[in-house]
Amino acid sequence: MKTELRLALLQMNIEAGNPEANFGKLKEMLEEAVSQDVKPDVIVFPEMWNTGYALTEIKTIADREGERTKAMLSAFAKAHHVHIIGGSIAEGKAEGVYNTIYAFDRDGNVAGNYSKIHLFRLMDEEKYLMAGDKPGTLTVEGEQAGMMICYDIRFPELARKLALQGAKLLFVPAEWPHPRLHHWRTLLTARAIENQMFVIACNRMGKSGDTSFFGHSMVLDPWGETIAEAGEEETVLFADIDLSLVDTVRNKIPVFEDRRPSIYADPII
Repeated sequence: MKTELRLALLQMNIEAGNPEANFGKLKEMLEEAVSQDVKPDVIVFPEMWNTGYALTEIKTIADREGERTKAMLSAFAKAHHVHIIGGSIAEGKAEGVYNTIYAFDRDGNVAGNYSKIHLFRLMDEEKYLMAGDKPGTLTVEGEQAGMMICYDIRFPELARKLALQGAKLLFVPAEWPHPRLHHWRTLLTARAIENQMFVIACNRMGKSGDTSFFGHSMVLDPWGETIAEAGEEETVLFADIDLSLVDTVRNKIPVFEDRRPSIYADPII
């Protein structure tokens, strides 16, 4: 089982309402990621990379059942023997449109999927999108991992649930805008520290309408230390992690062994 992994985070611009341009851009950045002397083991994308927040037309342009996305990413993962956490896409289903992650293993098989549970009212998500109803889990190199999307990181209960299920990595695709950079860094750091896990967060950059996105994709270790952080430009951010650090940290400060949920757990949730 491999514990040392190289990550590649595709911090890309997204053209709202233009899936063709976005698929083209993603393919370019995927090729850039695997063209390095040392290929990545895991590639991660931002949130809603196929359509952006073109919510008024989302039913028309969403990827039906995620078929186009799954076909492309499965083939790429298999061809390059790489894990892919496929950001999230607008996925059209019979009952509506979901904000969904599809993840793939090195053989191109779907390793997991997750539809965003918490819809962000400030961007009218609840008016146009359906909410998911189950946590996102998968395995990467035999280790448990979790998936959350953007606004989800404001809900520590979800990250803790994933950690209690054994997750050592948390993948977070996002479209997190200005001016809340301080919130982005602080919440990601908190999720890493309190759950003693790696947090891999891939944000978009660029502008959509009146909203600007700051990038700053990040990789944090289980101590909450920043391993890598991008600026605001379009880039592929690389980072190297060693999963064995999770066990080291959890043994050093045994947070999970010292929990007393019978005292502070809310019986309503």
